[in-house]
Formats: sequence, C-alpha cells, structure tokens
Amino acid sequence: MLKIGLTGGIGAGKSEVSRLFAARGAVIVDSDVIAREVVAPGTDGLAAVIAEFGPQVLREDGTLDRPALGAIVFADPERLKALNAIVHPLVRARSAELEAAAAPDAVVVHDVPLLAENGLAPLFDLVVVVDAADEVRLERLVRLRGMAEEEARSRMAAQATRADRLAIADLVIDNGGPLEALTARVDEVWAELAERAAA
Repeated sequence: MLKIGLTGGIGAGKSEVSRLFAARGAVIVDSDVIAREVVAPGTDGLAAVIAEFGPQVLREDGTLDRPALGAIVFADPERLKALNAIVHPLVRARSAELEAAAAPDAVVVHDVPLLAENGLAPLFDLVVVVDAADEVRLERLVRLRGMAEEEARSRMAAQATRADRLAIADLVIDNGGPLEALTARVDEVWAELAERAAA
C-alpha cells in the first residue's frame, strides 16, 4: 500500500485532483468529508462542538451551521484551535479505519487540506501538493464559490503559505492552467504512484 498525502491551498483545485485520482483507481480518504461525518447529528463530535461553541452553531434541523461556526473560528486563531482539537482526533481515527480496509497494493490518497499547517507530512509515503498562484486561487474563490474577496483573502491567510506547502511536496501538480493540462499532469503523477504501489 502506498500512502499519499494530497494537499493544496483553498481554491488550488485539490478536490478536482482527488476526483481524477479516484477515477484512476485510488482509494480516497477525504478528511473534509470525514470531518462532516464526525459532526453529523447524533455524533459525539457534534455534542462536543455544541459544548464548546454553544447552540448558536446549530441549524433548526439539528445539523451544524458551518457558516456560523466558520465566522467564529476563522476570525480567531484560538477558537480555530479549539475546534481542531475536537474534530482532528475523530477524523484521524476514521481515516485509519478506511485505510485499513484498502487492498495491499492500493494507492491510498489522503485528501488533507491542512496537511502543511498540522505538520502531517511524516505520516505519508509521499506528499502531493496541488499548486496555483494566489491570484488564481483568489479569482476562483470569488468567481466559482461566490465568496466576497475579503472572505476569500481571510480563508487563504488562515492557511499555510504556498512556500510552506511546496517545501513539504514530493510531487507538485500545477493547476494554474486549463483542465486539459491538469488532467495530463495527473496522468503522469498517477503512473508514478501506481508503479511505486506495485513495487
């Protein structure tokens, strides 16, 4: 089994690369998806978040109000640390379960947005960083996700710098151009990963 850490700054296109890897046969362990699962209604994770942040982070239907929580934690690094202290251990435990279920020759891609920020590179055989210039990422967040420019800049500033991410990269996938170029680069990287996993 080859354990890959896949990361990239918000707006870099990491989710698209993850989708392309999945289409080529990778086992995807997506920490964003798992992070939502561990705070679903009825979970210990959601109970802990409510205990820490209060009932104002709940919607009327009992689900987590992510924008309300985001407004609190992205404005205050200490509150973000408190949230991470609840969610990260739960995500790690679930990720380990999914990885344990993969085939011996699998390429297991852990999709981890905050890999650089949390010093997680040593947990993986290889780190793949999806990279795009800050201006490109900002434009995508505003145009594709409908974020206000100020919110997009704040989200980007809360993450590691490009230089920090590139410093831990074993392989870089440049996603500053068109989708065809991205797909071609993913094919190259996938061929290398599949070869390593088979060895």
